[in-house]
Amino acid sequence: MKLHALLAASVAALTLALPARAADPDLLVLDWAGFEVEGLYQAYKDKNGDGPTYTFFGSDDEAFQKVASGFKSDVTHPCSQMVSKYREAGLIEPWDISKIPEFANIDPKFLNSPVFQDDGGVWFIPTDWGVTAVAYNTDEVPVEDVASLQVFADPKYEGRVSLPNSSDDVWALAYLATGVTDWTNISDEQFTAAADWLRKVHPNVRAYWNDPAEMSQIMASGEVLIAWSWNDGVAYLKADNYPVGFQREAKEGSSTWFCGYVNMKDGPGKEDKAYDFINSWLRPDAAPALIENIGYGLSNTPAMAAMDPAVVADAGLGAINAPILPQVPNDNALRERQLAEFEKIKAGF
Repeated sequence: MKLHALLAASVAALTLALPARAADPDLLVLDWAGFEVEGLYQAYKDKNGDGPTYTFFGSDDEAFQKVASGFKSDVTHPCSQMVSKYREAGLIEPWDISKIPEFANIDPKFLNSPVFQDDGGVWFIPTDWGVTAVAYNTDEVPVEDVASLQVFADPKYEGRVSLPNSSDDVWALAYLATGVTDWTNISDEQFTAAADWLRKVHPNVRAYWNDPAEMSQIMASGEVLIAWSWNDGVAYLKADNYPVGFQREAKEGSSTWFCGYVNMKDGPGKEDKAYDFINSWLRPDAAPALIENIGYGLSNTPAMAAMDPAVVADAGLGAINAPILPQVPNDNALRERQLAEFEKIKAGF
């Protein structure tokens, strides 16, 4: 990054829910803060003279509520487990994959669900993937302490822990910590055990971070020593030479996820430019821009295969020898139950 990472991230955080860059008026992208990376939309800019206009959100639930309440975007960037909600609400329409040449190079595992493609068409274009794991201050936290996810409940770290203000990621952590690696079939007993564990952790939590910039800042300040983090928060800290480790191989494991773009119904811009945007994202040249700026992987298999394995591993995207909980689509009723319980836990109940 040419700017210090935390400074750039701070700017992104301050522009949540606002157009960070009012550019091409013919394409409005509702996106995660921090994804306005020029290398990702470079081909779009080359063709259209400017990048798209962005409006940002900090969580999947926030984005969905925004569009469900009437906000109009042309494309939106949910993660996989949210796509069914967009479909059920009638907010999106299928993509015409004949207009997306690199669609054939998307890793098939990212499309392996009728939620994403069925007889009605392709409803979701996977673009980026990453992990959620333990970020920690390597100067102050011994590596043996982060060998288990139980570190989050360790009284030794009272007030020095941060968790995402993201129901999906928090429950992925809680399920892993209580021995669950598949959230597509959760029993009442498993739910209760995970909720009890989160309540045990809550007194240790200094802050529930809303975006990677916030997480990076509170770790860099020294307030927090351990966080449940995405790749980009760690990438920001590394870029600023902060002593950070990323433990993906705790004995209970870590989580993976993937996100992409949906084509919003009745978007205010020009449909052809939505395809220009997706095609820019999926081109092989986008892979290094994505990894180097944010620390995430591209869904384009040949593009990732061409990357230096050392760079991929340094971003926290390499293979591991530990359990993994994939954040794949799960039951919407369970997601709502998790969200409601998480709000109670944060409030101290």
